[in-house]
Amino acid sequence: MRTVLITGCSSGIGLDAARHLARAGWRVIATCRREQDLAARRAEGMLALPLDLSDPGSVAACAQKALELGPVDALVNNAAFALPGAVEDLPRDGLRAIFEANLFGTHDLSRRMIPHFRDRGAGRIVNVSSVLGLVGIPWRGAYVATKFALEGLTDVLRIEMEGTGIRVILIQPGPITSRIRANSIPHFERWIDWQASPRAGQYRDSLLRRLYEPGGKDRFELPAAAASAVILRALEAPRPRARYRLTRPTTMAEIGRRLLPTAALDWFARRS
Repeated sequence: MRTVLITGCSSGIGLDAARHLARAGWRVIATCRREQDLAARRAEGMLALPLDLSDPGSVAACAQKALELGPVDALVNNAAFALPGAVEDLPRDGLRAIFEANLFGTHDLSRRMIPHFRDRGAGRIVNVSSVLGLVGIPWRGAYVATKFALEGLTDVLRIEMEGTGIRVILIQPGPITSRIRANSIPHFERWIDWQASPRAGQYRDSLLRRLYEPGGKDRFELPAAAASAVILRALEAPRPRARYRLTRPTTMAEIGRRLLPTAALDWFARRS
């Protein structure tokens, strides 16, 4: 039985992927930050390990414990959080905090798994990026920055791993049903002093409504199961692609970035 270590399995893509891969015959090691979520994953028959990507000690312990459970065939780096707010209102420590989790912790965990994959002559690292790793839109600057960085780091790692048997793959979803918006509220409230911002009126008219008022699905939004199916394909394909784009906005963003002038892309982003 093949084994996969998946980060961010409390909700959204990570949770659905863990369930989907378990049904497909994979032994799943699911990671979460909160004990109640770990208990829930164990109740579903999964192995579960605590992981806080912002804490180097937690990352080291998770990798060690995962390997103590036996050979691991793949790592799916899914965990990430959002810090909404205008770029000019992002304090240095807030930006550092989101990079610690979304990029540095993810990179640290990958580095700790690579020697195991190298020794076995095979392994897959699947990094879940975003359409916001292709284009930027207002209020998402911190998240966009981490995903742009993840895209670049993943591309270089993929090239450097050629000949080792380790495949490195990007998943680029657009809008997917998840709790990322609700989960971003504590980070927004901690780091963004919106009332002191020169954009306070824009916050009231735009971002605050999106964060705090219940809304319907985003345009083109797909369920998390759509991402899970692509993750499984990336893990099991004999010759996986370098990147898998998911949902129409991701495809449109990639085409637009190649063909449209910057002014046109900015116009589109302001209306997203």
